[in-house]
Amino acid sequence: MGTITRANNLELRLGASPLELDAAQALRYRVFYDELGAQPDEVMLNRRRDIDEFDDVADHIIVLDLERGDASNPCVVGCYRLLRQSIADLHGGLYTAREFDLAGIKTTEGEIVELGRSCVDADYRSGTVMQLLWRGIADYLDDHRIGLMLGCASLVGTKLESAANELSYLYHYHLAPPQLRPRALSERFVDIDLLPIEEVDRKKALKALPPLLKAYLRMGGMIGDGAVVDHQFNTTDVCLVLPTETVVERYQRHCRQHRGSVADAA
Repeated sequence: MGTITRANNLELRLGASPLELDAAQALRYRVFYDELGAQPDEVMLNRRRDIDEFDDVADHIIVLDLERGDASNPCVVGCYRLLRQSIADLHGGLYTAREFDLAGIKTTEGEIVELGRSCVDADYRSGTVMQLLWRGIADYLDDHRIGLMLGCASLVGTKLESAANELSYLYHYHLAPPQLRPRALSERFVDIDLLPIEEVDRKKALKALPPLLKAYLRMGGMIGDGAVVDHQFNTTDVCLVLPTETVVERYQRHCRQHRGSVADAA
């Protein structure tokens, strides 16, 4: 960790200081709670921070705007949380395991990393920040010999009927094979096979899916069985798995396309 990459006034860091993590938690609060309607508990509401016990043991990738902040008051405009299973196993497991049964998920090479808490400030969604975050993920995969990425991918809203076409599209066209197929925990399981395949409007579904989820699918991502309705975050979650060994060349370009347009700093 500690790699720094710059693109004009933006700086990518693999790893965050306590002040930078606090700024990332503030960004997450603005996006998840103020913008998308998640429901904070009393502690988060008073602090205006999205926080949980996983933050202290996970790695954090952040993008800073150097023109709007400094070391004492960092301006975090994009962030990602990554938690390796080898670390999670020492601290109570992965966040995703609260919603999905991951017991049968294995990787033949490397280890599993959970991707989560991804967000970008509303003023920075032109693409550059997300490209930098993906650069950080690509470097992280190399540094830690990651064999499989997984995590909760969220559709905004909790009414299944409103997302029946998108969920059915994911089930029929992107369901993971049995050996890589997480299943929503039985007490939280909701069926995503809501429409027969002949009734699924693929074009409409792709247009409606969140951009990040579509990016994962283009890279070769697959979906587990069932979804979980998360009323706190106002989302319907599916479990996404992405084996790095099956990632196509397009994914490599997506992760590293800006290598020639940003300057690395020691």
